[in-house]
Amino acid sequence: MWRVGNDPGAVFWRLPPVTGTARSGGFTLFELLLVLLLMGILYGLAVPMLGAGSTGVDMKAASRQLAAGLRKARGIAVTERREAVLTLDVDGRTFSLTGDPKTYFLPKQLELALFTAQSELVREKTGGIRFFPDGTSTGGRVTVSAGESKQQVDVDWVTGRVAIR
Repeated sequence: MWRVGNDPGAVFWRLPPVTGTARSGGFTLFELLLVLLLMGILYGLAVPMLGAGSTGVDMKAASRQLAAGLRKARGIAVTERREAVLTLDVDGRTFSLTGDPKTYFLPKQLELALFTAQSELVREKTGGIRFFPDGTSTGGRVTVSAGESKQQVDVDWVTGRVAIR
């Protein structure tokens, strides 16, 4: 107990001064700046790596979108009992379906290749895959590639089954 001031009745409790190697629970300014610097460096390295991986994600998404379009065309053919065609423009990276006014766009950085029946070629870089009311099709394959990696969307001509490989 320590007496402070001239008042003999005033008594204050004081803690003894901190001595030895014990530290307070906080961080120094230098430690905080060092952590921020390291986080900035890691962020600068991670963003370009994540951006490079997005073409793979775009490729998978485009393959799924094409497969969904082909399945929709087959569904139209079977349920409405009429032929339905998915028409793919390889250069424009777009496709459309019979009876659907919407044009579907695929990412520009992807490469597309279409393998289909000769009778389904509209132009040199535009062709279609036709589905018939009984569920069969002309068959074909759309290859979606980004650099070295690729995915193939296959259509079986006997069953009209659509599969991504």
